[in-house]
Amino acid sequence: MKAFRSVTSHAVVLDRPDVDTDQIIPKQFLKRIERTGFGEFLFFDWRKDPDFELNHQEGKILITGRNFGCGSSREHAPWALEDYGFQAIVAPSYGDIFRQNSLKIGLLPVTLPAEQVKELAERARAGEEITVDLESRTAGGYPFELDDHARECLLEGLDDVALTLREDEKISAYEAEHPALISTLTI
Repeated sequence: MKAFRSVTSHAVVLDRPDVDTDQIIPKQFLKRIERTGFGEFLFFDWRKDPDFELNHQEGKILITGRNFGCGSSREHAPWALEDYGFQAIVAPSYGDIFRQNSLKIGLLPVTLPAEQVKELAERARAGEEITVDLESRTAGGYPFELDDHARECLLEGLDDVALTLREDEKISAYEAEHPALISTLTI
């Protein structure tokens, strides 16, 4: 996982509540086994509308409405957002599983009060670049909360495998002291 410290960019404003994962990445694109290549299918059905917000905006930050990423638990939704180029999302709230899946791949879900999200959206629409800084835990100058463990993982680029590998010596020592209870056959 790529480490995240901060991003300064124009922001894409998707002023919609309850954007579910089925809209973020439709089911017909879930057949791939890689984590890459999903960005081109992001909001596939909505992008057919020439007035859809993403058709007219670019940026590395997505500012959106409450309950973003609700719906099914598909990991592909954060993968598609990241593959498209987003590094951070700012919203008043998220679907719990979507939020956790985002943190596991290095996509920062920032939670701010609705009034602050609205203010950032207005600033973004006016062309202002927004900074999301994980080290200072600020987005557009507003402080946000993120637990220390998730913050450390993002700052250091540690996914679940990398976290486990940090304990390699302890795991090896444990295994040496606790031999397998059943024999194994090697061919």
